[in-house]
Amino acid sequence: MQDQETSWQSLILVAILGILAVISFNSFVIINPGEAGVLSILGKAKDGVLLEGVHFKPPVISQVDVYDLTVQKFEVPAQSSTKDLQQLTASFAINFRLDPIEVVTIRRTQGTLQNIVSKIIAPQTQESFKVAAARRTVEEAITKRDELKLDFDEALSQRLSKYGIIVLDTSVVDLNFSTEFSKAVEEKQIAEQRAQRAVYIAREAEQEAEATINRAKGQAEAQRLLRETLTSELLQKQAIEKWDGKFPQVLGGNGAVPFLNLDIAKSQK
Repeated sequence: MQDQETSWQSLILVAILGILAVISFNSFVIINPGEAGVLSILGKAKDGVLLEGVHFKPPVISQVDVYDLTVQKFEVPAQSSTKDLQQLTASFAINFRLDPIEVVTIRRTQGTLQNIVSKIIAPQTQESFKVAAARRTVEEAITKRDELKLDFDEALSQRLSKYGIIVLDTSVVDLNFSTEFSKAVEEKQIAEQRAQRAVYIAREAEQEAEATINRAKGQAEAQRLLRETLTSELLQKQAIEKWDGKFPQVLGGNGAVPFLNLDIAKSQK
């Protein structure tokens, strides 16, 4: 009997030690770098953020929710109407992180990171896109895309900072327009291409006409010079053929004798 009693006492002692070991193990939590913890006792979040290191927590009645403080990235869809009532749809890649100072408030108001994305970031992205898109026409949204993104970034940062969310960067993954506008843009581009083609053809025709006129002027000038040359030679030939070998009785004022002077000048040379 005494041996059985001793055996039971040993088992009880082992069980107590095991329970104490489990309790001791669960009385501490390790917060890794890039994380922050929020201690809750009986379901109520306590003030004070648990940063990296080892922290004591009351066993059984408490738990610690750990939040990732590193950069998070999520793609969020959004749609809006422009100032000229055209529909825009977009998808934004949002890079953000949680403000460690606000983690306790985030735990009390939003809970998990999934809730933060679905209940805070997604709707605020939608509202920020509406603000940016409503300031410009759909054509300006295309030609001034950088300004559209700048307005969106400013609106989103202001809205999310109220919830302890720090926006680091955003990028427009996709930006689409309504079918009607896309068709209108396509038709406009086709019309512009046709207009440019018509201008090119007109300039080409103008240049060809100028070239034709210049060629015609050149040919006319050449023919004129040729006619003058032929006429001069023909007159001299006819005069020579009609000359009877007699010199005129009256000489020119300079004493020149037609035709004869030419030969004399040549012989003098």
